[in-house]
Amino acid sequence: MRKFFAIFLGTLCCGKSLAVARFPKPDFTSGYQYPDIVHGAPYELLWNVLDVVLLCGMMMLVVWAAYRKRRRAVIWSMSAVSVLYFGFFRSGCVCSVGSIQNVVTAAVDSNYHLPWYVLLVFLLPIVFALLFGRVFCAGVCPLGALQELVNVRNFRLSRAVSATLSVIPWIYLAFTILYAATRSQFLVCRLDPFIGIFRLGGDLGVMSFGIVLLVMSVFVGRPFCQFLCPYGALLSVFSALSWKKLEITKKGCINCALCGVSCPVDAIRPPQRSKTKEMRRKGVNRVILFTVLLPVLTVAGGWLVSGQSDALSLAHKDVYLYEQLLRQEANPDMEEPLEVETFHALGGNMEELKEKVEGIREEYKTYAWLAGALIGFVIGFKLLKLSLKRGRKTYEIDMARCTVCGKCFNYCPQNLKKDEKTIS
Repeated sequence: MRKFFAIFLGTLCCGKSLAVARFPKPDFTSGYQYPDIVHGAPYELLWNVLDVVLLCGMMMLVVWAAYRKRRRAVIWSMSAVSVLYFGFFRSGCVCSVGSIQNVVTAAVDSNYHLPWYVLLVFLLPIVFALLFGRVFCAGVCPLGALQELVNVRNFRLSRAVSATLSVIPWIYLAFTILYAATRSQFLVCRLDPFIGIFRLGGDLGVMSFGIVLLVMSVFVGRPFCQFLCPYGALLSVFSALSWKKLEITKKGCINCALCGVSCPVDAIRPPQRSKTKEMRRKGVNRVILFTVLLPVLTVAGGWLVSGQSDALSLAHKDVYLYEQLLRQEANPDMEEPLEVETFHALGGNMEELKEKVEGIREEYKTYAWLAGALIGFVIGFKLLKLSLKRGRKTYEIDMARCTVCGKCFNYCPQNLKKDEKTIS
């Protein structure tokens, strides 16, 4: 038996060590060719299959725990498994949050090869969100799981502050799509606050930000998930349209308010009495106003961001190089940057680079307008949503915000009641 475990552990270690690199190799201009490496591919394929199987299996377990058993313990256990496996063991890559960039790049660039497992990592949480809500956020995403494990208390933010901060993930998503579509950079990979923690090293500034977020997570429920995560913003749309709606209890709400107090992301709406006839008339006028304002904000957002497209395009390496060359020509006495020196040493053609940069900037204008329109639309839609006052008789879950963490299950006194058969 000991021999069996030794062989099994050896296989795991070997598979991990021979895994294919997940980042592009340096593109040498000297003509150097990398040797073909074939021995690691089968092991990496096995790890990719295992990643997808675990991702799907863990989300199914969360669905079972949340919809059938209403047990937070299972969901919390998934958080621990996710942090250990997807976080520290698999180094947090490739994650569903970062997969947005791969999918966008593949959509606009036919030469970009999108690995099958990256596509599944992107699509599976969306499919589950359409069916059961944000079960991926519950305890399967290592970023959310890490925050969940350290959360002790929840400082309540006002609804106005929370609604304002909730626009940030959409801004993050818009610029993530913009930079991926223009093949400039993978913004999520550069700014992931927890990747340095999972890899026990990395950019000091980003890693410090991750530590700050973790400290905040002790007192505020999932600050990254609520106010930063671009994939969470995407999932919130599909979760709002989910086929099955999560219920805190099957035994009927008694309006004790304990579930609302326990929710770390303020996803449980309290009862609300119907408005009088006079107030309803004012509400209708307010809704009409924000409905008219929605397309105006959309167009305004597109116009404002597209107006900054030239400045935004500096994120592209060719545009940045071109601007450095122009600056060097205008100031010959200035110390020559390394990029400019390399460009001249390799016999770069300024006219060809200029033509290429003009094409990139035209592309930026289009995608910057779309990114701005998305931001404007989201702001307008949130204002419209805040203007709607729907009557509620009991506490209800806002599926768009709910991360299916299960805390409300343990606080609801109806769930703590023993079955009549058990009592008898």
